[in-house]
Amino acid sequence: MLMQITDLTPEDTTTIEQVALILLDCFGHLPSGYPTFEEALEEVHESFTSDYPEGGSASHRISRIAIDDSGTVLGWIGGIQQYDGNVWELHPLIVKSDCRGQGIGRLLVADLEVQARQRGGVTLWLGTDDEDGKTTLSGINLYPNVWKHIAAIKNLRQHPYEFYQKCGFVIVGVMPDANGLGKPDIYMAKQL
Repeated sequence: MLMQITDLTPEDTTTIEQVALILLDCFGHLPSGYPTFEEALEEVHESFTSDYPEGGSASHRISRIAIDDSGTVLGWIGGIQQYDGNVWELHPLIVKSDCRGQGIGRLLVADLEVQARQRGGVTLWLGTDDEDGKTTLSGINLYPNVWKHIAAIKNLRQHPYEFYQKCGFVIVGVMPDANGLGKPDIYMAKQL
């Protein structure tokens, strides 16, 4: 299968709808996800806007897709500029369910690293929630010794933090109870 990674643009409504459907499939079941097509579509459209209230531009965002030779979307990755461009947040990363395990996610992450580095980024970070008991950090009170729990983390049911570790990210912290009691957000980062 031939694949290319390219920019997702606001004018390409057909492709945007494909991305929204994949987003709905990947995160629609989670409480903090996108339970409707409209909410998933809104998230995709947000990838073209600036998060800078002072009048920033879409150049503070990266929105890239992996497509096959027929134009079918295989995956999507986004980046958000932070800390005056020194840091970029990876948000989100999705791969079509029947295309997972083929290296598409790794290629999208590698592409985002290049894009962020070209824009002056020196660090790439992400948050990867555990809302459904996929790690040993979920379902427990992480206080008062959060780092003890992080050091002993185990993947119970295919949580993506191990995927990101294989891409060079390390756990740099956890926000306990970010999604409700016992539902943390795991923070990961890597130097570009």
